[in-house]
Amino acid sequence: MAVYALGERVPDIHPDAWVHPDAVVIGNVTLGAGASVWPSAVLRGDYGTITVGEKTNIQDGTIIHCTAIEATLIGARCVVGHNAHIEGATIGDGALIGSGSLVLNGSVIGAGAQVAAGALIPPRFELPARRMAMGVPAKVREGYEVPEDNFDANAEMYAANAAYYRTALRRID
Repeated sequence: MAVYALGERVPDIHPDAWVHPDAVVIGNVTLGAGASVWPSAVLRGDYGTITVGEKTNIQDGTIIHCTAIEATLIGARCVVGHNAHIEGATIGDGALIGSGSLVLNGSVIGAGAQVAAGALIPPRFELPARRMAMGVPAKVREGYEVPEDNFDANAEMYAANAAYYRTALRRID
């Protein structure tokens, strides 16, 4: 795996977390127990801090960044889909950030909430717990509430998959 210190900024990766060899983790990044970071994902804590909670999965191609003013905080048991981009935002426990979505600075995504695939969450947007945001720019989907613990099975599956990859993945070229 490509894990880098940047000056005094050193990643803190729990021994039970897993980072794919083709992912990049730089600087002030904390990964909780059972968290997983998949191929081509980049977590760059160069200006501020990035915190990823336990059993959260950061899927392929995702970019996570922060600023000196706005940390990026991603709770426990979150699903961050392929090619998502999170910048200086707070994601509550059990939330799903859909593939190809963009969550910008100062936004707050509530616990158990869902950002639909391809959505653009503008700066300072607040998505309440267990609600869905979709569109460009995103709007809250009226009359819809995400079922409680809706993404737990996905979080558990990715935690199990990371454990399998830890022992079974081998490069053959």
